[in-house]
Amino acid sequence: MTLGEAVVREAVQLLRAELSLPRELALGRGLARDGYVVSFGDYGRDPTLRAALPDEVQLPETDDEVHQLLKSFQFTTPLGHLDQAVEAHTRGDWAACNSQLRTFLESLFDDIARNVRPQEAAQRPSSSNRRALLADPSVGFLAVDRNEWTADGKNYVNGLFKMLHTEGSHPGLSDEDHSTFRLHVVLITARTFLRRLHYGR
Repeated sequence: MTLGEAVVREAVQLLRAELSLPRELALGRGLARDGYVVSFGDYGRDPTLRAALPDEVQLPETDDEVHQLLKSFQFTTPLGHLDQAVEAHTRGDWAACNSQLRTFLESLFDDIARNVRPQEAAQRPSSSNRRALLADPSVGFLAVDRNEWTADGKNYVNGLFKMLHTEGSHPGLSDEDHSTFRLHVVLITARTFLRRLHYGR
């Protein structure tokens, strides 16, 4: 057991089942973001930490890798939006987190397009046009054969943006589960495309 894990496990022992204090809520959200939940025994006692997701997802490692790749490509705008999304999630500001996640993903694809085809990307007037550039056969960054991008708009990337657009910046329209789910999906998606950019197609 690492020192960090020992500290977290000790902190979990101080939690109460209702998680009502601001510090308890922040710890619970941080654990959820990393793929863990706290479960309680009978009468809300004996808190224990357990994995909420399969080990293969490895969310803390995914988050670290995404941050490192963003820094290595000097994608400062997406990095700023991702950091704001994580901060908003920690505060429990779900709508702000959702909004920043969508903006993060949009700016990530913009920066990837500028990295792959700088001159052509500069001539594209919108983020959607720059994503379409990434699917152009001459670029081939987004795979048409895997339904990452299709001409009819019924594809993974467009579907993800449509999902991220709902319950965004409108107050009271989101909750912790939806926001955490979106954070996880966006991190895994970002890692996939950043790895592709890093290692080549």
